[in-house]
Parts: sequence; structure tokens; C-alpha cells
Amino acid sequence: MVPTKKTPTPAPGRPSSRPPSLEEPTEPRGPLPPKPDQEGAQPRTPTGAEPSPERRTTAQQGEFLTTSQGARLRDTDHSLKAGRRGPVLLQDHHLREKITHFDHERIPERVVHARGAAAHGVFEGYGTAESVCRAGFLAKGKRTEVFTRFSTVVGSRGSMDTARDTRGFATKFYTDEGTFDLVANNIPVFFIQDGIKFPDVVHAAKPHPDREIPQAQSAHDTFWDFVSLHTEAQHHTLWFMGDRGIPRSFRMMEGFGIHTFRLSNAEGETSLVKFHWKPTLGVHSLTWEEAQLLGGADPDFHRRDLSDAIEAGAHPSWELGIQVFPDNEEQSFEGIDLLDPTKFVPEELAPVQPIGRLTLNRNPSNYFAETEQVAFNPGHLVPGIDVTDDPLLQVRLFSYVDTQLTRLGGPNFAQLPINRAHAPVNDMLRDGYGQQADPAGVAPYRPNSLDGGCPFLAGERDGALEDLPVRVPEGVKERELSATFEDHFSQARLFWRSMTPVEKDHIVDAYSFELGKCYENTIRERQLQCLANIDEELCTRVAAALGMPAPGPTVPADDGSDGGVATSAPLSQLRGSWPTDGRMIGIVVDPEGDNSGLLDLHEAVVAASMTPVVIAPRGGEVAGVPVGRTFGTAASVEFDALLLAGTPLTAPDSRPSVDPKAGAPGSGDVEPRVGKLIDECWRHAKAIGAWGEGRAALEARTAPGGAGIVVGEDGQTVLGEIQSLLESHRVWERFPAGT
Repeated sequence: MVPTKKTPTPAPGRPSSRPPSLEEPTEPRGPLPPKPDQEGAQPRTPTGAEPSPERRTTAQQGEFLTTSQGARLRDTDHSLKAGRRGPVLLQDHHLREKITHFDHERIPERVVHARGAAAHGVFEGYGTAESVCRAGFLAKGKRTEVFTRFSTVVGSRGSMDTARDTRGFATKFYTDEGTFDLVANNIPVFFIQDGIKFPDVVHAAKPHPDREIPQAQSAHDTFWDFVSLHTEAQHHTLWFMGDRGIPRSFRMMEGFGIHTFRLSNAEGETSLVKFHWKPTLGVHSLTWEEAQLLGGADPDFHRRDLSDAIEAGAHPSWELGIQVFPDNEEQSFEGIDLLDPTKFVPEELAPVQPIGRLTLNRNPSNYFAETEQVAFNPGHLVPGIDVTDDPLLQVRLFSYVDTQLTRLGGPNFAQLPINRAHAPVNDMLRDGYGQQADPAGVAPYRPNSLDGGCPFLAGERDGALEDLPVRVPEGVKERELSATFEDHFSQARLFWRSMTPVEKDHIVDAYSFELGKCYENTIRERQLQCLANIDEELCTRVAAALGMPAPGPTVPADDGSDGGVATSAPLSQLRGSWPTDGRMIGIVVDPEGDNSGLLDLHEAVVAASMTPVVIAPRGGEVAGVPVGRTFGTAASVEFDALLLAGTPLTAPDSRPSVDPKAGAPGSGDVEPRVGKLIDECWRHAKAIGAWGEGRAALEARTAPGGAGIVVGEDGQTVLGEIQSLLESHRVWERFPAGT
């Protein structure tokens, strides 16, 4: 027996699974197999299942919530904090994974606040904040350039402006001490208390992932499923079910910083504050029907309104104010937890103190370069302004920067022209995608001697940004919130009880519509229970509209988190009178009638800082005044008031079978599209005026002497009374209050 020749074990490091041939291989053959020690990763689907042609292997696996690595999670509602009232910890790997993935879900459109409009302007400080804040831009007479972006939250860039939604109100202050971003909303409270829940609420509000509908709406099952289960969202939901969910204009929108900030003055004394923007034109909203009509007639209504007003010289303005609270250890005021972003402090308890004025006076020259590329961050602070341990704000400090990395292509988004600081920058940051600077020197580190030691650290007298030495309460690392966050209904109840009867009607109608669009009856039942915990009347009226029984409350009616205030007047939009700058006045004319005073009327409207729009059967001019809309293009929702200078007869192009605006034949020979304008303005409680030949059209469509109807001898007289009515936004008496 011939012994088998043994071959030595090859030394490790062979580059291939087979020895190579001396000559170059010429016969085609498949890839060589891996070496015995190279089995590679076991094949798995993206969700951890073994591969299979069945679709279920690529869907979610298992019954438990896990990390992306399959570790089961015991909590996804609370970020990890240094004690229940302490700051959020960077070590929270689940929070960072969840938020980072959410931040990068959309490219390049913003995940939220995608649809926006913006303008440049100036902020002038009053000097009244000196006792609480040393920030230089708040000094008396100090003028600071700003850029403000308004936006909807849920819809895509292609959605409509007038959807029922929360609005963003973000302002970038290009101060001498660095850039300060006040990232606000038009509602003072938020859906969630902890930023770890932000992906959840947005996923719930966004279109359903299977059909990508409905767009820019909350009237669907996933939204109401979430907010009815996660009841801390009920307060915010009630606000945008009210009229503030459909503002008339960005120019007539309040803004709220939502979070509590910590300010310090020149002596180092600290105070807690909440920021408020108060519009000079007052707070005003669309009716639900107007919002729907505008969604079809002019989806760009809000952005057009903003840019047109600025172009016309009716520069919108807001006062910036602060509510000031003692910086006490509890960080609460009158029983209201100041770190809870689902709570606000009624102005009756802490008045808003004006500290400066914002005026927007220039439109962007390029939407993408400015409005789309602007990058806000609540962590962009200046000396004198610091953050607090609000668990939503703490997460936003991470999330905003992380979002820009993908959306704007890398870490140098601050160098885009719209984001560039107006203060000297020496940050030692180098290279990276989008680097536009040309840094000099050889030593981008500290300490150094090769660059002469530059840059140096700023001392106390150099205006350095400081992290205020706030004592962090001793505690245990845990995923919990303070017990003071547990009340989800008392402030929602305060908001409801502060509404006028008309506003309550609108809220009931909004809930009835939104819940009526839900498919699952269980979700309606659950949300009705939430409404019962807010207010019995609200629940009963919505339940009646849905044809469902009204449940009783399951929580006490008075739990003290409203600061003991029964009602709060500033929560209602119906009180007070306001400037009429920038209002749109429609003027219906008959080209064949007497238009001798039309030019003078047109100029009187302009002189009153309003915008006249002549409406005629066809384009061109009437009495030397350009026609702004024809009967075929005019929409009542564009106008704040309607003036009838004539009663035009049915025009040749009035074809009801073709043009829906023409409608059915009107009363007598009055042009039916003019009749439609009158009817809708009446229904939407807008002021209507007529004189001369215009009286016939008015009398054919409305009751004589009704609220908000002005009849006079000439246009100038009528205009004066109409302007007085416009100071209240609408003729509110025309809305019958429900019960």
C-alpha cells in the first residue's frame, strides 16, 4: 500500500480559494468560491427574517417594539434624563437612533414644515428687556436684520396653503453677537411632552404610507388613533380644531416660542420666559368654507398674500413680547409646570411685555436659495439667552442640526448665503461637503502657537456665549417624566371655555368633520372620551353630529394646571379692533354704467393702505382703472370686503352649463357670478357696500339693513363705513351661535 502523500497546511494569508495558474486564464468560468474560512454573513431580510419569496419576510417581525438591531424596548415615550426633571442625556442611544432616522426620512424636502413662505425684514429693540436679558439686539433702537419663514407642518411642498394645520413662525436674527433663531409656531403648546415622540406624531399625521393620502390633512384614522391614545396631544389638537388652524394670513398670525427659555441680564441674574409674537393687524382666520374654496381657487393664497402685501408697501409687523417668571427651583408658575410644552401660562397671570418690533419689508429674490435653504435651529443662541430642561426642546437641539446634514448636503450649511452669520466667524471647522470658505493658517486647533494662538477664547468681558450654571436636581437615570406632566385636559378645558359662541361652533364643526372622515368607529369612540374629559358640552355636540352616544368624563374636571384662571380673553380672536392695512377690497363695476367716481374710489382705497381690485365682465380698463379680475376669475375668498359700484347684466360669456361660477340664473337680469360673490361674502360674514346702481344687485341677493351691509350715496362714504367694519375682521353678528 502506497502511503498517501500529505500536503502541508498552507500558511494563512492566501489571497484566493485556489492557487493561480502560471498563465493568464482564457477559458470563461464563474467566480471562485470563497475560502473555507469565508462563509460571509448569513442572509437575512432587512427586518431580520430568513429570506423567502413571501412578502411577509421583509415586513416587520415579531410582536415587540425593538431597536433597528432587534433589541426589545421597554419604553419609547420618554427620553433618558438625569432625573425626572433633569436634562436629556446624550447616552440615550434609542432616542438618537429614533430621531436620527426620522430626521433623514425625506430627501431633500423637509420632513415637516416643507411648504413655506418667507421674507426679509428688520427687528428693532425697545430696550424694555434690559432688566432680564443682556442680548444686544434687544437694546433700545438697535436694528437687526432678520429672515422669517412661515410654514404648514404636515403637507408636502406641493400641498395647499389653507389646510387645517399648525403653522411654523421661525425667525433668524442676524445679530452682532451671532445668529439667534426663534423657532416658533402659531399655537403656544405642542402635541407631545418629550421629543422622543416626535416621529410618532408626525408619522400619525402624515398621509397613510400605503396610499400616500390624505395630503395635508389630519382628518384620517392614523392621526386620531394616535391623539386619542396619547392624550397629552389633546390640548394642541383643540387649538388647531379651532380657527387658529386656518389663519386668514401669515400677517394675522400670532407666534409662540412654545418652550420656556432662561434669560440672564448684565448682572448675571436669571429669569424664565416665554416668547410671544403679537401681529399688528390682529389675529384673524378663514372660515372652513373659505379655506376649502381657496384650496382649489388659489392653493398659494398665503404666500401670495404675504409677498403682495410687502410689494404693495403694507409691510406686516409683529411685536415681540415675553412673559417673565421667577427662576425658582421648581421651574413652575402658579402651579403650571414651565418645562411642560403642552402647557401655556394665561396672560391674566403673566402679562406679555413688549420688547421689540419685527417688520417684514423685502421679498426673497430666489425661493430655493433663501426660503428653501434657510436652516433654523433652537440651539442658535446669543449671550443672554439659554435653554431649559424642557424634554422636547432638549431633543430639538440635536434633531435640527442632524436634519440639515442630509437636507442641505453636509456640515457646512451655515455657509449658504441665507444662513451666514452677520458676526465674525472663526470656528476652526474645516473641509466637508459644501465648504465655501477658504480658511487660512495651519493650526485649526487649540492651543496652538503656529497661528499665533488664534483663535482665542472669549472672556467674560468679551461677550461670550455662556452655559448658565444651573443646578441639576440629583436623580436617577430614568425614562420618566415629572408627575406635573400628567394633566392632559385642564388647559384644553380653559381654551374651550374661553371661546365665544361663534368660535365654539367652529370647533364643533371641525371635530365633526375630522372624526366623520375616520373609517374606524372605535377611534371616534375613543376621541369622544377625550372630549368628554375636556368639556361635557363639547363632547355632547360632537357626538350628536356623529350620531353617537356621548360618554361621561373619566378624569376630574378641575385639576389645577390652568393656574386657577376660569377663562382667558386673549385666547379668543374676536375681541378688539385692528388696522386694515393690506386688506383686499373687491369693487364690482358695470362698464356701461356711471363710473365717474371709480378712479377717486380706487385711490382712496390705496391711500388707506388697502388693495383695490376692480371686478368687471372682461379685462382692460373701466374709467381709466385697470380691471383686476373678471367675473370668470374673481373668487370671493380673495376679498375682505365687497363694494358694488354697479349692477352688471348677464354677460355674454355667462354659460351655466360650462362655467360653474356662473351657476343657475340669478334674480332678474343680475349677472349670476356677481350674485355668487355677494352670496359667499354674506355667508362668510364679510362687509358689503353698495351705492347708486349697485344697490339693485345688493337688494336682489341680501336682506336690506342686515348686519354689515352699508348703503350710501357715493363710494367714498360707503368705503369709510366699510373700513370701520373691517377693523373687527368680520361682521361676527352674522354668524348665528349654536347651542
